[in-house]
Amino acid sequence: MPDPVTVTPLYTGLLALLFLYLSARVVFRRYGAGVSIGDGNDKDLQKRIRVQANFAEYTPIAPILLAMAELQSAPLMVLHFLGLTLLLGRCIHAIGLSRTPQLISACRAGMYSTVGMIVITALSNIVHAVF
Repeated sequence: MPDPVTVTPLYTGLLALLFLYLSARVVFRRYGAGVSIGDGNDKDLQKRIRVQANFAEYTPIAPILLAMAELQSAPLMVLHFLGLTLLLGRCIHAIGLSRTPQLISACRAGMYSTVGMIVITALSNIVHAVF
């Protein structure tokens, strides 16, 4: 019987909690602004929606790639490095994008971390599958 997958669930769980936090920020601002659909031209709500949406756009593929790497027996240290890179990247990006004015350097660092993790994991999965 193969070893159980243990690294991916850790980072996927932490990412899910971060997503719930970002979602709660949207819900609470909607309540405070009296807006149920759309953004009501509320700048703060627009920003919170965009932060949550960016997370939802970029995050889902990464745990799938991480799980595939884990199933292909990638070293634990590498898996933790990739998972932590993703988690920190998503946190840093959310913080940078949430600020007024935006912290462009944090947004950039968060996106580099996220995209870098996705590229590295995707390529390693391809190479492992082909060779």
